Amino acid sequence: MGEIEVLHPGLYSSIQDLGRTNFRKYGVPQSGAMDSYSAKMSNLILSNAESFPVLEITQLGPKLKFSEPIQISICGAYLEPKINGDLVLNNKVLSIEKEDVLSFGKRLNGCRAYIAIAGGFIVEKFLGSFSWYNGISEMEVLDKGSRLKYSTQESKTYLLNASIKVDDIYQTNKIVPVYPGPEYELLSSFQKKFLLETSFHLDINNNRMAIQLKEALINKLHPIITGPVLPGTVQLTPSGKMIVLMRDCQTTGGYPRILQLSEDGINTISQKVVGDMLRFRLLEIK
Repeated sequence: MGEIEVLHPGLYSSIQDLGRTNFRKYGVPQSGAMDSYSAKMSNLILSNAESFPVLEITQLGPKLKFSEPIQISICGAYLEPKINGDLVLNNKVLSIEKEDVLSFGKRLNGCRAYIAIAGGFIVEKFLGSFSWYNGISEMEVLDKGSRLKYSTQESKTYLLNASIKVDDIYQTNKIVPVYPGPEYELLSSFQKKFLLETSFHLDINNNRMAIQLKEALINKLHPIITGPVLPGTVQLTPSGKMIVLMRDCQTTGGYPRILQLSEDGINTISQKVVGDMLRFRLLEIK
């Protein structure tokens, strides 16, 4: 068995999988990787099941020391990953040797990257998921000095010079696909036009629970009776600000739900940082 020593935790680094299901009726958030596409790809590159736990890192990556040889892959945002100070690429199998140190530099694009490990991290499940969430799992984010375990029995020999073609254009795409939300038809024609023709920007208030947009929509709608919400639900607050709920969001809310991001839309917005611009593109419900 191998062990990863956390020399530096990074900005917000946590273990995530594809989220927990069947517990929303108890008020338990879904959690899971903000960008599910990159999380899945990081596993599939290593021939892992796509649901294996991965390490999600946000903008500022951690510094990790490995005790035993293993193969890893990194997908998502490009944060200048380095092995022993040497730059490496995303979207390929990377060979880690005993005592190697993985670190990160500047954020060149995107917001969140995912580290998968051959055979997966050895971490505990909570309510059917490996995803960390405060109040459910023992840890919420990595701490300096904490350790992650992994199995060396799963280590395989890969063609280390090969890279995988990953369709990551969505990371820089400014178009976010959405569906009409339950209260969308309560909006006026002017409000609908504003929603689809305005360039919105990410506000400083954003995290794994929700992303707030800077631009406001004139709001004359009344609050609704508390109803179910999901990751990707766009709520309209009384002040006209819009809040896009993300993976760690609550399960119910009382603000009008005017839009619902598609899975691709959630992945796209999760790779945006403060000040980035986006526009909504309405999809038809089929």
